[in-house]
Amino acid sequence: MGNPKAFITIPRQESGHRPVHERIKDFSEVEQTLNEGGRILQTSRCMDCGVPFCHWACPLGNRQPEWQDAVYKGKWELAYKILSETNDFPEFTGRICPALCEKSCVLNHCIDAPVTIRENECSIIEKAFAEGFIQPKTYKRNGKKVAVIGAGPAGLSTAVQLNKRGYKVTIFDKMEDAGGLVRYGIPNFKLDKYVVTRRTNLMREEGIEFKFGETIDPQKLPQGFDAYVIATGTPTARDLKIEGRELKGIYFALQMLTQQNEILAGKTFKKEELVNAKGKRVLVIGGGDTGSDCIGTCHRQGAKSVTQIEIMPKPPEGHNPATPWPNWPVILKTTTSHEEGCTRRWCLTSNKFIGDNDGNLKGVEVEEVEWIPAQDGGRPTMKPTGKKEVIECEMVLLAMGFLKPEHPQFADNVFLAGDAQSGASLVVRAIASGRKTAEAVDKFLK
Repeated sequence: MGNPKAFITIPRQESGHRPVHERIKDFSEVEQTLNEGGRILQTSRCMDCGVPFCHWACPLGNRQPEWQDAVYKGKWELAYKILSETNDFPEFTGRICPALCEKSCVLNHCIDAPVTIRENECSIIEKAFAEGFIQPKTYKRNGKKVAVIGAGPAGLSTAVQLNKRGYKVTIFDKMEDAGGLVRYGIPNFKLDKYVVTRRTNLMREEGIEFKFGETIDPQKLPQGFDAYVIATGTPTARDLKIEGRELKGIYFALQMLTQQNEILAGKTFKKEELVNAKGKRVLVIGGGDTGSDCIGTCHRQGAKSVTQIEIMPKPPEGHNPATPWPNWPVILKTTTSHEEGCTRRWCLTSNKFIGDNDGNLKGVEVEEVEWIPAQDGGRPTMKPTGKKEVIECEMVLLAMGFLKPEHPQFADNVFLAGDAQSGASLVVRAIASGRKTAEAVDKFLK
């Protein structure tokens, strides 16, 4: 620990965000950066606790106290080496991870001001790329081949780890480029796609092969490989099959998010194919991060207004006694997209979509619900109240999560990784799953 009193004398300082009036005009990253001196001060706040709960809470087992101490001492390359031992893609998690480590930071529990661990992590990996600490490496081959189906975070992580162990890895993906939801689902204003391309280019230089536009049937896996990893994520979004679902103007969230990212990458679409919010009143159904991403995208497309509804109750701000540590704190989350302008409402269920005579969406009938606590402490029961109203809108975006995929019985040399195995989860957990799967493949083939 570089400065044992820093957490007392130095306040938490976040990088901050670009002004709203500026950022809603483009898709560039919203988050700003601290200068090097400011970042070093923030790393000095780490108390190097006897039992580092940040390390315990991280699915990757990142050694946060160690690399923050290295940054404080100006040893950036050492910090990068420590960080990269546990995390294959700090540039992803450093931008979009909800930072389970910070929720477990002792400074969060005692003074509500955790160390800026996520931002510190991002600064280390960006410094490593800028200073040339990261160079492609070559690995001695062991003569065995592995196919990875899916180029999302789990598949990429699996490939990186197997490549280091000497396997010849080929990644297959149905899309036109690598990254999965990191490339096609997360908006550029949260993670610019040059970050993904920079990493996958490095992976190619280290011997990993990519094959795009390949839709692989898990029952008919490509021949010639000693093992296979299925890392295809959770492709099926949860639908809302109520009256009027066939109306024009109702889309899954990823239809908009993916198309917008493809447009920014240079792809063109016909006018009738566009999922665009310009001039429209938009209703986002679903209160999670995907819904938030839709809100920010709608602002940049020029929506007239954006409303977000959630079927669950509004969580408390700051602290929630119902979810004490070490549980994940269920508290109100206000994102940069919400700050840009959005009406947020809770305890609303959708009864039916309403359209005009031409089949165009004009509104959604919603009903207020209340949640009755279960006697045994289990899941509460939802009860409609009969209080109904119509929210007028010309576009609905369904952001209610994804269904856990079902898989057939695979052969012993076929492994699952990431969301394909667990159901929809965090990018950091997908990377951790990829690393664990690579270990299992290596053990099996040996």
